[in-house]
Amino acid sequence: MNKTASGLCDLSAVEALFYLNSREITAVELFDSCINRIEAVNPSVNAIVAIDVDAGRLQAQQADEQIAKGTQRLLCGLPVAIKDLEATKDLTTTYGSLEFKDHVPEVSDPIVDHLASMSANIFCKSNVPEFGAGANTVNKVYGATGNPFNLRKTVGGSSGGAAAALATGMVPLATGSDYGGSLRTPAGYCGVVGFRPSPGVVPYAHNGVAVNPFVVLGPMGRTVADTHLLLHALMHGDKRDPYSNQCSPTPYKALSLADLSSIKAAWSTDLGCSEVDSEIAKCFEQRVSALAHAFKACENQHPDFANVHNAFEVLRGVFFVASHQERLQQHRAILGQNVIDNTELGLGLTAAQIGQAFIQQSNLYRQVLEFFERTETDVLICPAVSVTAFDHAERTVTKINDAEMSTYMTWLSLVYAPTMALCCSCVIPCGVDHNGMPFGIQVVGPKGSDLRTLSVAAALEQWFAGNQQTMRPAPDLSNLTESAG
Repeated sequence: MNKTASGLCDLSAVEALFYLNSREITAVELFDSCINRIEAVNPSVNAIVAIDVDAGRLQAQQADEQIAKGTQRLLCGLPVAIKDLEATKDLTTTYGSLEFKDHVPEVSDPIVDHLASMSANIFCKSNVPEFGAGANTVNKVYGATGNPFNLRKTVGGSSGGAAAALATGMVPLATGSDYGGSLRTPAGYCGVVGFRPSPGVVPYAHNGVAVNPFVVLGPMGRTVADTHLLLHALMHGDKRDPYSNQCSPTPYKALSLADLSSIKAAWSTDLGCSEVDSEIAKCFEQRVSALAHAFKACENQHPDFANVHNAFEVLRGVFFVASHQERLQQHRAILGQNVIDNTELGLGLTAAQIGQAFIQQSNLYRQVLEFFERTETDVLICPAVSVTAFDHAERTVTKINDAEMSTYMTWLSLVYAPTMALCCSCVIPCGVDHNGMPFGIQVVGPKGSDLRTLSVAAALEQWFAGNQQTMRPAPDLSNLTESAG
């Protein structure tokens, strides 16, 4: 462990928290280390898009004062990057849109205020695609975020800036949100961890459409333990989210690793509904073959995800109409194509099509629950992404193998299928793929199994760390610094 001042930003969040509480390091020292890394690397990566150094240093000083008095709260001044879809008081919030390029909110969103109450150091924003639409972090305000492993490649989206910032040590923790894989795809492409909680575990009190269980807020970190730490900080009851659990959160306890020999897993290369690049499929199946013996059982099977594509596209279109219909009428000329396409799809739907999609999603949800119960399966394992990271100059993936993708989102069905079943899901790094880019696997559990799913992911992470082929990859920071220069 590097506890020198320059290396503090490379500590895991859990390690840094321990050293803060034991007063072996200060929050100011940790903050300064993060700022130094941001200044060195961010010019080439473009992950952090708004920053207030003075406010961050003041928050760090206040955290040190709390620690000295013994009144510290959970996060003890740990720096947390806030996704630029969440409003932050006095800190530019653009949503990746030209409509809001100069927007400085007067109040923060409720989840940001809650993190502040946990003594998170909130001083910067991470880049996103416009309004979170699309799995490629590019927008007309800030441009593209480059993948730290190859700056020409995508970081995924929509929490792409967060994933790149974590991978390069700019911050130890970052917030994200997830509908069609927005936490999980960037984690897979950047070699970090992203967790999609079950609906209501983290309240989404400012969701424009309250009765939308498909979009959730969630944590990202470099390790599963770090991600669990931030999840615990995010958890609380909020009646403004109708899915929110109103129970009082329990005191924070370190995440326990599952005993894999007692876990029954299922695995699937494609979930029966996804086109997966042949090289990604080969890589995944090789990794599963190597780890299968660690489980009590590990069988090649998956739930029935019938009609998932139609349910996803139709219901996503409905919610885009709710969020962006007026914007499309007033600001079409400055909107990106992804927002336009989703909203126009929704506007063209009939009541019959919408009703059918709701029935399809309801059946899918029950089919997936029944699969886990009938087969007594604890977790389902599949790839995090269907293709290797592509050039961020490309809008999306249009073809996999010889199959044409029907929409710009179809290539993401490995992650949106669990979304439509209201599952929780954790993406963890598992070495690199055939192109030398980070490769991730997805650990999926049924709704409400968040802690068990995380504990299995943590055990797999430890198992992967013991093998050069599967351990978490790290970008070459010297190359990034030279690019910045």
